[in-house]
Amino acid sequence: MKVLKFGGSSVGDFKRIENVIEILKEYIKNEEKISVVFSAFQGVTDTLFEIGDLALNRDETYLTKLSELEKRHFEIINNLIPVSKRKKINLKIEYCFKELRELLHGIFLIRELSKRSSDYIASFGEVLSCSIISEAMNAKRLSTEYLDARTLIKTDSSFGNAKVDFDVTYENIYSYYKTHDKTQIITGFISSDKDNVTTTMGRGGSDYTASIFGSALDVEEIEIWTDVNGILTADPRKVKNTFSIKAVTYEEAMELSHFGAKVIHPPTMIPALKKKIRIRIRNTFEPSFKGTLILERQQNVSFNIKGISSIDDITLLKISGGGMIGVAGIASRLLSALANKSISVVMISQGSSEHSICLAVLPEHGTEAKKAIENEFRYEMRDGDIREVTLQNNLSVIAVVGDDMINTTGVFGKVFHSLGQNGINIQAVAQGSSELNMSIVILKSQLEKALNTLHDSLFLSKVKTTNLFMVGPGLVGNSFLELLNERIKYLNEELNSDFKLVSLANSKKMIFDTSGIDLASWKKNLLGSKTKINPAKYIETIKELNMPNSIFIDCTASETYIPFYNDILNANISIVTPNKIANSSSYKEFKQLRTSAKYNDVHFRYSTNVGAALPIISTLNDLIANGDEVIKIEGVLSGTLSYIFNSIQEGGSFSGIVKDAREKGFTEPDPRDDLNGLDFARKLLILIRESGKEFELKNIKIENLIPAGARKAKSVDEFFENLKNSDEDFQNKLDKAEKAGKKLCYIARYENGVAKVGIEEIESDHPFYNLSGNDNIVAFTTKNYIEKPLIIRGAGAGARFTATGVFADVLRISNY
Repeated sequence: MKVLKFGGSSVGDFKRIENVIEILKEYIKNEEKISVVFSAFQGVTDTLFEIGDLALNRDETYLTKLSELEKRHFEIINNLIPVSKRKKINLKIEYCFKELRELLHGIFLIRELSKRSSDYIASFGEVLSCSIISEAMNAKRLSTEYLDARTLIKTDSSFGNAKVDFDVTYENIYSYYKTHDKTQIITGFISSDKDNVTTTMGRGGSDYTASIFGSALDVEEIEIWTDVNGILTADPRKVKNTFSIKAVTYEEAMELSHFGAKVIHPPTMIPALKKKIRIRIRNTFEPSFKGTLILERQQNVSFNIKGISSIDDITLLKISGGGMIGVAGIASRLLSALANKSISVVMISQGSSEHSICLAVLPEHGTEAKKAIENEFRYEMRDGDIREVTLQNNLSVIAVVGDDMINTTGVFGKVFHSLGQNGINIQAVAQGSSELNMSIVILKSQLEKALNTLHDSLFLSKVKTTNLFMVGPGLVGNSFLELLNERIKYLNEELNSDFKLVSLANSKKMIFDTSGIDLASWKKNLLGSKTKINPAKYIETIKELNMPNSIFIDCTASETYIPFYNDILNANISIVTPNKIANSSSYKEFKQLRTSAKYNDVHFRYSTNVGAALPIISTLNDLIANGDEVIKIEGVLSGTLSYIFNSIQEGGSFSGIVKDAREKGFTEPDPRDDLNGLDFARKLLILIRESGKEFELKNIKIENLIPAGARKAKSVDEFFENLKNSDEDFQNKLDKAEKAGKKLCYIARYENGVAKVGIEEIESDHPFYNLSGNDNIVAFTTKNYIEKPLIIRGAGAGARFTATGVFADVLRISNY
C-alpha cells in the first residue's frame, strides 16, 4: 500500500484536479492500494486566515471574500461533476459555507478570534477540497470514501501547532482500515483533541498527515506530490541550472527543509523515519518523473553534497569579552535566556578561544533577543567582563548539506575559495555535530550570487558559467561575438565552459538578459531595444545583478567607461579591454586599477593593448616576474603604420596607401587616430610601465604624420583630400632613404629613460628591416637578452585578430 499526498498547487483549479484524478486512475487501474491526502485548494488556507482577520477587525469586506471563495468552489464542482450527480455535494458545500458564515459573523460581533477558532476556520479548506475531489472521483466510477482525519488523528490542545498522540492515533487508523476497503480521500493538516475540538498540525501539516497514516499502516512508500521534480539541489527561483536529487537520507532532507527548502515539511519525516518508510517527492505536472527518494542512509553509498538551501533573512548577535574565557555555563545561560523568551536559535558559533559567541535568530526576534542577553549578563557587562551585545541585520544564512561532510576532504576549501573569489565575505560559519550541515552567514544582498557561486562550484564543477557584460559591439566587438558564437559548442563540450552574454550596449541602446542574449541574433535584439544607453545606469545594473564569475568587456575606443573601471573591479567583476586609454592615462590611475584588481581578487586584462593577439605584454610580464630587467624597448606597435610603411616601399602614394589600409579595416574609422602617433605612443607607454617604470605620456616625444592642413578636416573625406598634399614630401623622404640603402620605419623606442615614436631610417641588418604586411614587431633588450634582443613578431592589426586576443583574455579569467 502507498499513501499519496497532493498539495495546494496540485489542486489549484479544476484542470489540475482532473490531472490528479488521471494520476490516481493509473494506480487504481494497476490495482495498487492507495490512500490519498489532499490540502485545501491553492490559496484557500491563506484566504480563510485573511477572512478571519477581516471579520475580527469588523471589516465587512470579509463577506465579499467569503462569497468569492464559495463561488470558486461551486465553479470547480460544476466543471468536475455532471449535473445529475451534484445534489449531494452541493448540499454539503452549502452547509459548510453556511456554518463558516455564522462562525465569522460571531467573530465580527464579539471581535474575538482565538487560536481555537482560527484552527476551526482553517479546517474548512481541507474539508471542502476533499469532499469535492471524492465526489468527482466517484462520478468517474473510481470508488472512494471521504475521510475526515479529525476522527482519527488525536492531538493535544496546542491550537495552531498541535502535538499528536501517536498511540491513540495509530490505533484509530489501524481499526478504521480494517473495515474500510475503498480508496480513502483524507483531509490533510487537520486533527482534533480528546474533546473532538478541531486542531491543526502547523502549516505544511498535510505532509505530516500523510506520514502519520503511512506509518500507522506500515505502507511501502509515502509519495508527496508537489509542483517540482523532487528535491532540487537549490531553490530554482534563485539559482540557475538546478537539478533533481535522486535520493537523500531522512536527516539530509530535514536539514534542507529547516534551511528553507519548502518541498517537504520537516516533521513529516519523523514518523516515516521511525518506521523506516521511504518517502518519494514527485511532480504532479510531470508524473512520469520518478522524483527524489528519501530513505535511511545506505552505508555503501559514498558521500556527496546533496543540496544548498538558505534562510533569506536573519539577524546575527555577537557577544564577546575577556570575562567569557574559561568560564563554564556561558553558552548555557545564553541559550536559556533566549528559550525563556521562546526565541529559536537558527545557528550558533563559538571560537575555540571562548572569547566570543555569535548566534543567528529570525529578524523579528532580534531586538528582543538582544535585550534578553543583556539582562542575563547585566552584571558581567557592568563589570566590563562582557562588552556590548551587537546586533547585525540584513543577513542570510546558507546551508551546504551532505552526509558525513566532516570526513570528506576539500569541501570546506572549495566553499571558501569559490565565495572569496567572487568577493563574498563570510560573517560567521558553523557546522553541526551531525556532520550534515555547514552553515555560512553572509550579507543578504549577496545571497543570490553566493548561492549560484556555490552551486556552480559544488554541483556543476565540470561546467563553469561565466557571465559577460559587453560594451562597444563595433569592429572588434562584433568580431568577438562572432568568434564566441562560432566556438560556443567547443567551449561547452571540450572545455566544460558555459559563457553567457548577459548584457550588451552600443552608443545608443542597451539590453540585459540574465538567461543569456542569443549570440546569433544580438544585433536584432539590440536594435529593437527600447532602453536608451546610460553608461552610469548600465554599470549600476551590472553591479545590482551581482552575478558570479562576471567579466566586463570594453571594446569601445572612447573614454566613456574608463571612469567606471575602479567601481567595476571593486564590485568583484573582472575587466577585459582592448581599449588603451585607461592604461595610458596618469600613472596614478594605472597603479590604482591594478591595486583594485589585486585587492578584490579579480582580473584586469588588456593583452590586446599592444600587438592585438600577440603575446607581447604577457612575455614582458614573464620577464619581469623572473627577475629580468629591461634595458631597451624597440617596436613597430601599429599594424596600420606597419602596413603603410611596408606597402609604400612597393610603390604608391602615401595618401592612397592610407586609404587602402582603411578599406581593409587596418585603421580606426578615422585614420587620423592612427597617423597622429598618439596610439603608437600609448602602446609604448604601456610597455614602459609594464617593465616597472613610472612614466607619463607627456614624456614621450611623438612625430605626427598628419600634415598641419589635414588635422582640422571636418570629415574623413576632406582629410583624404588634404592628405594628398603630403604625398610629394613623403616620397622625397622615401627616395632619400633608398639612396642610402636604408628603409623608412615608424618606430617606438625607449632607452635610458628617454622615449620617442617617429620615422627612422633603418639599415638592412636591423631586425625590423624585413617586416612585411601589417605585422607588429617588438624587440626587448634585457640583462638576460643583452647580445641578441628577444623578438616577438606577427600580425598586429585587424578586428578579427584583436578579437582573438580579447577572447583569449576572457578564457584566461574563466579558467582561473
